[in-house]
Amino acid sequence: MHTVTEIRTETEDFGRLSEPYRRELIAYCYRMLGSAEEAEEVVQDVYLDAWRAYRRFEGRSSLRTWLYRIATRACFKALERSRHRPLPADLGAPEAHPDAGLAKRSPEIPWLQPIPDFLFTATPADPATVVVQRQTMRLALMGALQQLPPRQRAVLILRDVLQWRAAEVAELLEMTTAAVNSTLQRARAQVPLSQDGLTEPDEPRQRALLDRYVTAFATADIDQLVAVLTEDARWEMPPIATWFEGRDTILAFLARQMRIIGPAELVATSANGQPAFAVYTRGHDGARHPHALHVLTIGVEGVCRVVAFHGTGPFALFGL
Repeated sequence: MHTVTEIRTETEDFGRLSEPYRRELIAYCYRMLGSAEEAEEVVQDVYLDAWRAYRRFEGRSSLRTWLYRIATRACFKALERSRHRPLPADLGAPEAHPDAGLAKRSPEIPWLQPIPDFLFTATPADPATVVVQRQTMRLALMGALQQLPPRQRAVLILRDVLQWRAAEVAELLEMTTAAVNSTLQRARAQVPLSQDGLTEPDEPRQRALLDRYVTAFATADIDQLVAVLTEDARWEMPPIATWFEGRDTILAFLARQMRIIGPAELVATSANGQPAFAVYTRGHDGARHPHALHVLTIGVEGVCRVVAFHGTGPFALFGL
């Protein structure tokens, strides 16, 4: 029998040794599940299960590998009872007519969710590591990962994002190394890691674009957006399935929307390693109301994609 002192010591040891892996496990589970809320819940359960089993941990693998094994099993189990999480562009063609009515909100669809950077970004000494963390959490990549079967998804993340060796992935997933390599090849064919092909502008140019974006919504000035959006930009609004493609179509749609909601207040944040804004509107009572969370994808030519997550759900997650 273990004494109270031994149990307390084991608990303290487990907490001290396992806590440094929490954020990377949240990032891993988010990449697998496409939901920040679900990822946090799964990681909480992973730590509880690991703590209960810690006395039996024999150290045949590293603690990190052991935690990833528990997390992977938990993600596979979660994916058995849920569908993949899309964005509107994954479900159909864009709406060509900006004055057409929007589709009704579809809360029954498990939409891909944004994740605040503070949930997954550690503070390593190497700045390049932070860049990789952010680039491998981009919304476009998360959407593409959701199209893969769970095992292909896990192999691609472990091998190409986390840079595990094939033998390590094989041991974790109880596969042969040859099976891991062939699974990875199939996954890469569908989801190249650089699949958005994005080259970002330098920091002064990006800051100027973001300033113009804020000004456009703060003043309800559609002309400001002309210099911000690229010609082939996309505009998506989950949980609304309707989406638009092309600057002229988007501008025509937004012009009508701005006439309805009026000037908006934007508060800067970051999601999925990308610039983001919490958008607030003023009601008839003069109070500020959460409207949407805009996550921007910025290329050299300007803002090429905006995913405007409507509703109050993201605001709580982001501490807004």
